[in-house]
Amino acid sequence: MPISEFDIIFAGGGTTACVVAGRLAAWDPSLSILILEGGQHTLDQAAHVQPYRYTSHQAPTSTTMTFNVGNPSPRLNGRAPIVPCAHCIGGGSSVNAMFYTRAPASDFDDWGTEGWESKSLIPLMKKLETYEVQPDRPTHGYSGPIKVSSGGYKLGASEEFIHVGTTYHKRQRVEDTDDLETCNTYSMRRYIDGTTGRRSDAAHHYVYNQAHNANLQIWVGKRVKRVIFQDKRAVGVEFTSDLVSCPGAGHSSSIVRASKLVVISAGAFGSPAILERSGIGAETILKRCNIEQLVDLPGVGENYRDHNGVFVPYFAADEAITMDSLWLGKESVVQKNLAQWKIDGKSLIAQNGSDAKIKWRPDDDELKAMGSAFQPRWKEFFQDRPDKAVAIFALCAGTAGLRLRMLPPRNYMVACCFTLYPVSAGSVHIKLNENGQEGIDFDTGYLDDPTDIVPLNFGYKRMREILRRMPSYRGEVRAGHPHFPTGSAAVCGETTGPVDLNAPDLIYTAEDDEAIDRYHRGRMQTTWHSLGTCAMKPRADQGVIDSRLNVYGVTNLKVADMSIAPENVGTNTYSTALLIGEKAAMIIADDLGIECRSSELSWKSPRSRL
Repeated sequence: MPISEFDIIFAGGGTTACVVAGRLAAWDPSLSILILEGGQHTLDQAAHVQPYRYTSHQAPTSTTMTFNVGNPSPRLNGRAPIVPCAHCIGGGSSVNAMFYTRAPASDFDDWGTEGWESKSLIPLMKKLETYEVQPDRPTHGYSGPIKVSSGGYKLGASEEFIHVGTTYHKRQRVEDTDDLETCNTYSMRRYIDGTTGRRSDAAHHYVYNQAHNANLQIWVGKRVKRVIFQDKRAVGVEFTSDLVSCPGAGHSSSIVRASKLVVISAGAFGSPAILERSGIGAETILKRCNIEQLVDLPGVGENYRDHNGVFVPYFAADEAITMDSLWLGKESVVQKNLAQWKIDGKSLIAQNGSDAKIKWRPDDDELKAMGSAFQPRWKEFFQDRPDKAVAIFALCAGTAGLRLRMLPPRNYMVACCFTLYPVSAGSVHIKLNENGQEGIDFDTGYLDDPTDIVPLNFGYKRMREILRRMPSYRGEVRAGHPHFPTGSAAVCGETTGPVDLNAPDLIYTAEDDEAIDRYHRGRMQTTWHSLGTCAMKPRADQGVIDSRLNVYGVTNLKVADMSIAPENVGTNTYSTALLIGEKAAMIIADDLGIECRSSELSWKSPRSRL
């Protein structure tokens, strides 16, 4: 008979939940802990441990992701944007692109939350990682569970991107672009184990490696419906079978009790939904869903944030080494690389396609070229904060996006640009559909603020100049670029080779600029970095939790995941999700009187790499 009571229950089994549960289980093995996850296990599954396979999770038929459909927006040419989030043990750490970036330290100071200042968090950033790139870096760690490396294969196109970037673009190349303060330098690291060539995720490195502990249990295919309260004290959760990961399962619900604590860790979409279904949220939202209000907390589901991304395809030389053959599933290429990877963890199997990025801040000339519309935002937020990048520019050697996979089979490169601190914010709430089933009322907020599109428009031009100077460049994939008017110097198409490094930049007319603006409104998309919907702020400022992660108005209930971030962070968010997990583990351990002793969480590499 299943256990009906645990000390701690985690509603959600994503990145942060794995970190918190794993740390607590290691510090006190007698603590009974339950993780309830709607998705399935990822243990030793090729799609989750072989880095190159991350693109498979974006397939429309994927059960490892939930595809959240936003409301149509006039700022997006009437589109209804789709924002995926992870749906499996390990969450985003099990399906993401493994880019290693970290936010500037000042981002956490900007949160203005006691105990979450950078001076308190940097030791935890070091604690969680093993930085395999350079020794003795003061802000990096060398004995943590999560491995950071250069990956298992160096791509020539990325070297070209860096060379052009440091000559034409006149930015420096440094080995450590993630020292918590440096911008405008080229390099890229990844969450890939440099020895085994496996993805370095939270599931394997925090919970699966504690399979010996019977008190740490993971129940998959279980969707948490709501938190159970007694006099506003959380005492358990109600859950049902997840119909996506468990098709054909019944609709009956079960209750499991928590004697000490319930932790909601279901992400920027799942966590506010659980709170609202539990009667915690704005009265108007709950009333339309026929839910009795327990706590008036109007900040639940508000403050939705993301980064704005655009991914632009280019043709690459036939002789260039890209990920396209692997991603297209060319059997001979896959088997050759897989055989090498099984021997030493090397080959394109241990690649995500991107070896190069720059955390970009515009210089004076670039800032002038961006025009007057961005100047107020620059002066208000960026000008006196030299550690904050406006955007990340990166190169991907291959077309990972599903929309681009419709292209004829050959070699491609993709210019990636995503802005780090867009002003616009959205919201995500539950609603009842016409058939009475629960749906989602999701306003992304994308490009609502007129300054948000400016860096994207300029980024397209700057990245195009960098790529057209790379030796592997063979022109633009016209269908994936702005539709410039006939006769424009900016018209796209295939070519036989790059321009000279010292060639003049393309000249764009006002009509061309309008085409770029329309293009971005038609194609700008999520970067899978959703956050902020259960913000750690004062209650009067639409906050949902306090600095100890306690939900306002109730007891024995915390939230711990990316939804708690009160402001955006200038990074791919995996690093921040890990960090929130480490901090949350210490907070909960302190609440429960558990000693945060050193513990071994390193993942022992298996003999077989799958």
